[in-house]
Order: sequence, then C-alpha cells, then structure tokens
Amino acid sequence: MTNSSVIALERVSFHFSNGQPLFDELSETFDARHTGLVGRNGAGKSVLGRLLAGCLQPTAGRITGQAQIAYLPQEIEVPEGARVVDLTGFAGPYDALHRVSEGRMGEDDIESLEGRWDIAERLQIALREQGLGHLSLQTPAAILSGGERTRVALLGVFLGGADLLILDEPSNHLDRLSRQHLYRHLQQWPGGLLVISHDRELLEGMQRIVELSPGGLRAYGGNYSVYRDCLLRERQAAQHTLEHARTERKRGERALQAQQQRQQRRTASGAREARDSNQAQILLGQQKSRSEASAGRLQQRLQEARSGLEGAVRDAATRVDENLKIQLHGSAETLPEGKRVLSLRGVQAPFSGATLPDIELFGPRRLAITGPNGCGKSSLLAMFAGRLASCVGECRVEVPLAYLDQQLSCLQAVQSALDHLRRCNPELPEAVARTRLMHLGLDAHRVLLPSVRLSGGERLKLALAGVIDGQPAAPLLLLDEPDNHIDLDSLLAVEAMLREYRGALIVVSHDVAFIEALAITDRLQWTTQGWKYQRV
Repeated sequence: MTNSSVIALERVSFHFSNGQPLFDELSETFDARHTGLVGRNGAGKSVLGRLLAGCLQPTAGRITGQAQIAYLPQEIEVPEGARVVDLTGFAGPYDALHRVSEGRMGEDDIESLEGRWDIAERLQIALREQGLGHLSLQTPAAILSGGERTRVALLGVFLGGADLLILDEPSNHLDRLSRQHLYRHLQQWPGGLLVISHDRELLEGMQRIVELSPGGLRAYGGNYSVYRDCLLRERQAAQHTLEHARTERKRGERALQAQQQRQQRRTASGAREARDSNQAQILLGQQKSRSEASAGRLQQRLQEARSGLEGAVRDAATRVDENLKIQLHGSAETLPEGKRVLSLRGVQAPFSGATLPDIELFGPRRLAITGPNGCGKSSLLAMFAGRLASCVGECRVEVPLAYLDQQLSCLQAVQSALDHLRRCNPELPEAVARTRLMHLGLDAHRVLLPSVRLSGGERLKLALAGVIDGQPAAPLLLLDEPDNHIDLDSLLAVEAMLREYRGALIVVSHDVAFIEALAITDRLQWTTQGWKYQRV
C-alpha cells in the first residue's frame, strides 16, 4: 500500500451522451474512514463509484489523488469462457506462471510475476477460507451462482493490496454466513473503504455515511443509525417548514385581499367624489391618472407578495418531495385456502440431483427458500416456473404464476419503463402508468428511457412492478432475491406490498429481516443433511 488513501472530487459533473445531466459539481473527499454511500435508486451512486475508480471520466471537474484503488462492480460480468481465476482479477500472473512452469515463457511474464510467484497457492488458500474449496482456479465461471461469483471477486479485491476499496453492493447475492464473513473482513480492513450499499447491517459498521441526492453530496458523521436519526429529523423539519409556509400563505393571502379591497373602496369613493364635485376636467383627469398609478403600484406589490408566498411554499415542498414515499401497486388477486398451488412428489432437483421432500402447498401460503450460495435455490425457483426440469419425480404448479429471476429477463433492454409496464398491463391508461412509475421514483424523463439506461435498483423495481401489477393477475408469485439492489425506502415499500398480497408467494432471499417482514408460513431450507421443509 502507498501512504495515501485519499481521493477527492472537485466540482465533478457527469452528463449522459445525450446531454442529460446525472449530477453536477460534486465536491467531496474520501479517505481512510470507512464510508457508506447511500441514496435513492437512479441518483447516480454506481456511476460515481465508477468515476472514482477511473472506469469513467467526468463531463466536467476533476478527481485527484494517488491512491491505488480496487473496484468491485455491482454486477460481476462473466465473459464466455471465463474461469474462476478470471473473476479474481489475477488471470494475468496466474497464466504467466503456467507458461513459465511449462517452458513457454513470454516476453513480459517475469515482470508480471514480480512478487506474485505464489499467486496460485494464495488464491487457492483464499478460496478455501471463503468456503469455496470445492472450486479450482480453472472452474468455468458460468456454473457459479451469483453469490459464488461475488465471493470470488471479493477475495481478489482483498488480495490486491489496494489503498482504497470501492465496493458496489458487495453483499448482494451473499448467503448469511458469507455476509457475516464480509462484515468481519471489512471491519479489519486497514485501508480506505467506500461501500455503495443498501444493506443496513453492513452500513452499521461504517464510520460515516455520505448521501447522494439531487441536492448533491452530504456527509453524516457516524454509522447508519446516526444517519437515519438525522434524516428523520430533517424530514420532520422539512414537513414542518412546508406546513408553516402554507399557513403563512393563507394568512398573507387574506391580508393581501383585505388590502386590495380597501384600495378598491378608496378608488371607488374617490371616483364618486370626483363626479359630484365641480372640478375642471383637466384636474379630474390628473386625479384619475394618480389614482390609477397608485392602484397599479399596489397591484404590483400585491403580486410580488403573492409570488414570494408561493415561492416559499414551492421551496419547502421541493425539500419534502425529495423524500416522497416509494409505493408499489399490486394486484387484488386472492387465492382460496383450499386451492392447491404446488405439489412435489419424489423430486430430485435440477443439476444437483438433491432429493426434495414431498410438499403440497395450499391457498395463499408464503414459502421462503433459504440456504448457502450454490445449493440450488434459484434452480428450484426456475423449476417451479417451468424453466428447468427436475431430474426425476413430479413437480406440478396448479395456478397461473408470475416469475422474477435474478437476471430480470422479463425486461427488454431497449423498451422504456412506461412501455414495459403497459406491456405487462395493457389495460392500464398511460396517465395511471406514469403515476405508478412516479411512485417508484421514476420521473417524467426516466420513464421514457430504455430499461438498460436505468440503475440496477430502478430496473428491479420496474420488473417487480410489472410482475405484481401484471394482467391477468397471477395468484402465485415466484421471486428470486427481490430485495437486491433497491434503496432502503424502496425495500420498505416492497415489504409492505408483499405483506398485502393475497395470493401465494415463493421467495428466495438471504436477508433475514426481509423474510420475517413477509410473514412467511413455510420454509424450504438447505441443511447439511439436504433439503428440509417445515411449516412455521
């Protein structure tokens, strides 16, 4: 490591290729303090992380610092033919070591192995320490689960010797044991750390929180609890300011109306006196002109006063609107208690061949599938959805279903959010669709963007909205880690929506708090003895 882990933003702006601004003139310093970066989906957190890591260049401003940075993206890409060692970031020296050992040494191989002659051994030890000892460095990366890919990429990041780690949603897809291991490792990390995350437990271990919002960057000393307390006080103060501004507007409007009425009475009285008097016509004209000028000045002052009162309300409302509650709108579909939903008899799971217990699920039950990374949870959900076949046995789903996979394959990259929601629910009027997307945090501009241009959290909320609000309504939802990527306010909205859902629900998640919030009635859990089923 070098002596400095400081990196600074100096009036940094980022605009998309079409000129649309994402954020403007951000200034902040990131140093050895462990920092959590939070904010609403679409605020630009991942873009900011890529800018700091040098993967993108700012539209304006500059980023300074000499820190050696290791960066973990939100989604681990797996190119065709990639191996486990490619995910670690050490494929170069690893392959060079193999060429040297086989007598096929390239021109730059010795230089790339400087200080890394033991890289193969170090990586294999790290895999075992991560509970991934069953993998070799040559294992095809395509067969790894999402959690396994993240764990492999993380061990490469920690072995890199960087001054500053920038990790984008590092706990996504990780099982409970792997999350605990990650939390401990981050607590012990001696260098600088910037974590982009919505994981409440991870954020509790941070030394400060930086929030990215339309107003820019704002730092809060302390961990997530301190940040939430400050945020709650700010929101309460913003609401109080708005209510006060509205009260003042009403009071001021009454005063302005009274003043205007007094002026009108004075003008009318003067006009009557002028008509009844014997003044010369020229004097009457001068008096009328003075009266009209006075009335005009008063009207201008009244208009300026009204504009000031309206402006105060608008400014206060803007501060409240930034914290609008996220809402999801779901189907009113209900399922009778006696209706069979799922039946498993003598089933062996896809790929693993693990034996599943016989299960019959009736009515609006809520089944949670839990277990460590790589045990086959996503494959089970895909089997229920009819995307994969069981090795043996009978798997029957007896009601219409809607399925949300981790890859969000229901989204079409070039289709806008508005078009996707209306494709899922053709009877939904455009105005209603726009309102529902606004409730997801997508403004009038973003609802027209291709879904590939949205953030990971925005895409997940959009896909989830299409699944829940689709027509015809599905009495069974299959959801694979629907709590990943989304911001904290959205997570609460998802929990509330799914609690109110009256159909059957089968969900895969590693978040204990999320599962408990859904009022789960049944569990299918992987144990060291295999799959176990129980009713809660």
